[in-house]
Amino acid sequence: MRILFTIPHFFDSEAKIAKGAKHGSQKEKAEKRLRGLVRQVLSLHQIFGHSVCMLHIASRTAIPAGQAMQCNIHAAMLTTGKKHLLHRLPLCKTLYEHIETDADPLFLGYECHRLMQERLGQYDYYCYLEDDLIINDPLFFAKLHWFTKNTGNICVLLPHRYENTARGPYSKVYIDGDLRPDITSEYQNVRQQPAIKAEIMGMPLIFSRTLNPHSGCFFLNQAQMEHFAARPWFMDRSARFIGPLESAASLGIMRTFKVYKPAREYAQFLEIMHAGTAFAGLIGGKIRIAQKQDS
Repeated sequence: MRILFTIPHFFDSEAKIAKGAKHGSQKEKAEKRLRGLVRQVLSLHQIFGHSVCMLHIASRTAIPAGQAMQCNIHAAMLTTGKKHLLHRLPLCKTLYEHIETDADPLFLGYECHRLMQERLGQYDYYCYLEDDLIINDPLFFAKLHWFTKNTGNICVLLPHRYENTARGPYSKVYIDGDLRPDITSEYQNVRQQPAIKAEIMGMPLIFSRTLNPHSGCFFLNQAQMEHFAARPWFMDRSARFIGPLESAASLGIMRTFKVYKPAREYAQFLEIMHAGTAFAGLIGGKIRIAQKQDS
């Protein structure tokens, strides 16, 4: 399997101290962003790549392993101007491609869309990843393939983003719960085929049309990417869904496909880690802990 990962990466060391900064690229310390970026790139190669071995104890030899599940991956980092941290990234440059642009930083995600369109026909999956997301599931693409094989290419499955934390009553927090219905009703009708029931390895599963189609990422197979690139809104650089960053990740996908996520009870089925604890840290403060009658 051939997979293209496109990653918009921006960091402004001056903007990060500005009052009211909304995004981590503007308010976090460089060292923290670097750690997340290193984990992201390495995880792609460690989970899906070819540099995997097993220690053969009897012969004291390191031998190749996991060949049946390995993929040919290509990670492309898109930046704008000098507002990035790639010059400080302690990784071999063969692990990623650096593509420089002169795009407005907030609209850098749409340059990822352009790159995917330019490379149509070269990959089996075309992926968009914000630069603080980490995949830890070696069956991630097997699950995506299984889902579309059973539902059709008009349905797209997105992962739940989560944060791990050692503080508070919860150790793991899924951060993209439901929005108010009116926020996305202009772009999607969640009453159309609202749930899909399935079973895998003897385990029942439910996938739900989501009121929050934002995961900071999307993953399209070849046919889906061709369909997306042919829509009139493709590359329109809209910022209508929350803002330009969220729109690049979610708006076009929401308008083009029926977007599903695993139902809350099955959230672990498809998930992606969000580096840091920016959202988990809100629990007990801006976010109250639900009582039993609320859940």
